[in-house]
Amino acid sequence: MPIRWLLIGWMFAISAISYLDRVNISIASSFIQREFHLTNVQFGWVFSAFALGYALFQAAGGRLADRFGPRAILLAGTVWWGVFTALTAMVPSGISGLLFALLAVRFGLGVGEAVVFPASNRLVSTWIPSKERGVANGFIFAGVGAGAGVAPPLVTFIVVHYGWRWSFWATAILGLAAGALWYWLARDRPEEHPWVGADELSHIEKGLPEPPSELEIGHVLAWRTILRSKDVGAIAFSYFAYGYAAYIFFTWFFKYLNEVRNLPLGSSSRYGMLPFLAMATCSPLGGWISDRVTRRYGKRAGRCGIAVAGMALAAVFISLGTQVESARLASIVLAGGAGALYLSQSSFWSVTADIAGASAGSVSGVMNMAGQLGSVITASLTPLIASRLSWTTSFIVAGALCAAGSVAWFLVNPEAELAHRERP
Repeated sequence: MPIRWLLIGWMFAISAISYLDRVNISIASSFIQREFHLTNVQFGWVFSAFALGYALFQAAGGRLADRFGPRAILLAGTVWWGVFTALTAMVPSGISGLLFALLAVRFGLGVGEAVVFPASNRLVSTWIPSKERGVANGFIFAGVGAGAGVAPPLVTFIVVHYGWRWSFWATAILGLAAGALWYWLARDRPEEHPWVGADELSHIEKGLPEPPSELEIGHVLAWRTILRSKDVGAIAFSYFAYGYAAYIFFTWFFKYLNEVRNLPLGSSSRYGMLPFLAMATCSPLGGWISDRVTRRYGKRAGRCGIAVAGMALAAVFISLGTQVESARLASIVLAGGAGALYLSQSSFWSVTADIAGASAGSVSGVMNMAGQLGSVITASLTPLIASRLSWTTSFIVAGALCAAGSVAWFLVNPEAELAHRERP
């Protein structure tokens, strides 16, 4: 197997474990809320605390990956999040300031996990030829669906048999092991890896975009260049909408099936897997389609076109899912919305890698920060809208944002090179 795909495969594993670490709390939420006497709105703050820490440190995590390389930064991130996952299990019930302690621990977990995808995008920009980036990013983000999909039955089993705290101990150990193996396996650049042969190295080097000038080789873009770009702004807004819609599935979907749609716990754990299985399937599928269309018709169709279609389909499915009377059928339709959303996933990360080059970590960090701010808002706003209006309204708001995110891609030029704007 080519070493670049071995690294992408391990990034799939890290992606899966990172999402298992963050989704386990939504599966165990009913047990935690009963023990800690927390309302849905208060628990929404707990979800938001993670998302806030995750959002605020995206750009910083990306900049660290650009400067120090994804190998060391991902190791540091997995150790950090392993520790804070374990600390979640150590929060005692009945203490003064319990809610504050839980908020602080989940914020810290978000900080540790913030480096994962900006660092992976930095890896992609160095290791993966431009025409393979759709598939590569698709496989990495398939780990999101895989980890979140495994969570409902696995965490339910652990919680029922060993208690909710053990679900956090188990995932903490997995995260620490994944980080150690990553550091042993990975290198920041292909030419540094002892297992990379001459043929693979030549293939990678020929497929990377040419640096615009001698000035920009290894040059890290200034923040003002990134933040003033209309392309980055449009992508970031669309990813905000993406994050808002996606995070409903990672936080409230299981509880929605169990308590609103009245599915038993066992059925909720099975049907709760569907959106994440759809994500795991559609993420690499979207990347494969994106690469094929890009090779034949160019990046405008292959990157932007796939993102437009995926976000628009997500808007339709998420809005329609709330209108279905059968809880099981509604689960399937809403899962279709999650899958459609993830058809567009690789477009976001491929375009940011292409236009940013050696600053791919920083640019994708800004984009992902916007996406996670969407997550912060939906984690707390979804139960608030549901309590004041209805759960149907909560999902329709997410669908409307997906539609707006689809339109934003018409403003993106996937051929733009941000480094050109810093030429003297």
